[in-house]
Amino acid sequence: MSRWAVILAGGSGTRFWPLSTRSVPKQFLPLVGDTPLLEATNQRLAGLVDPDRILIVTGAHLAAATRDLLPNLPSGNILAEPQAASTAPALAWATHVAQERDEQATIISLHADWVVGDDKKFRETASMAMDAAEEHDVLVTVGIEPTRAEVGYGYIELGDEIAAGVAAVRRFIEKPERTLAEELRSKGALWNSGLFSWTATRFFAEALEHAPEIAPHFHLLDNGEVGAFFKSVTPVAVDHSHYERSSRVAVVRGSFSWDDVGNWAALRRIRTLDEQGNVTVGNVLGIDASDCVGWSDQGPIVMYGVDDLIVVRANGVTLVTTRERAATLKEMLDKLPLEIREPTP
Repeated sequence: MSRWAVILAGGSGTRFWPLSTRSVPKQFLPLVGDTPLLEATNQRLAGLVDPDRILIVTGAHLAAATRDLLPNLPSGNILAEPQAASTAPALAWATHVAQERDEQATIISLHADWVVGDDKKFRETASMAMDAAEEHDVLVTVGIEPTRAEVGYGYIELGDEIAAGVAAVRRFIEKPERTLAEELRSKGALWNSGLFSWTATRFFAEALEHAPEIAPHFHLLDNGEVGAFFKSVTPVAVDHSHYERSSRVAVVRGSFSWDDVGNWAALRRIRTLDEQGNVTVGNVLGIDASDCVGWSDQGPIVMYGVDDLIVVRANGVTLVTTRERAATLKEMLDKLPLEIREPTP
């Protein structure tokens, strides 16, 4: 039995616009430190799975950039989706590829844009998740103890213990309102990190039982008709196709700090704050400014007498918005002319 990792690395480049674009989405950006998020994710897997068993699912338009960023990865391990169809079809394809190379493959699935506080503990937890998937023949998710009543994440209510450190999932709650998020946190619910594990055999068995959006089209993958598979499926997230519908779901508690870097406002959680609570990157100066994020790849930017703002200068475009509205950039981008929405450096 071999162990495989699948890194989901697509994206439309909207959440960190104008620094991120369709051709350079956030996984290619050094949002946390000096290393692009995708490169850091790949490095995090060292010692957990063999390098030649890391598969990266990305958009066709990002395949070349992914190869350039990770030149040591076998070229056949970069799976370029012919079209986006959410995570269940992408993971079905990747799981099929792993199973073709080893019928007894076990998969750990993760996203390229997470911030993890302790790579060693991450690997320990991921290994526990894969152990649980193999030993108990279940779909596994990793839960993280909440540090705040976050309304943008999914939560997991734990059921009975299956084994030491492994519990059944009672139910998933997706993006609750703040009152419910506070209640869930007080009752011991965990954040659903989206770090998933399964055996290839269990993944396809659960899909055949619960995922009509993708299961009828598996024969196309068997025939090597990947393009036809993606055209035929109904887009669906693996959270819905598998985890929310199956009764064979378990959770392992994560022992590492974790953050889904969702938008510009998240940088205040993962970068060092100055004395006024600002995050500044590049040629940015804050004067009587507090709780702001300032980022400039050109500049300078001066933030004066303001608070709770996002101010970004990148690729010849300046964005000014509030921390609250940073989560809705996609809605704004849909209203922009293409020449502004897709700036050239």
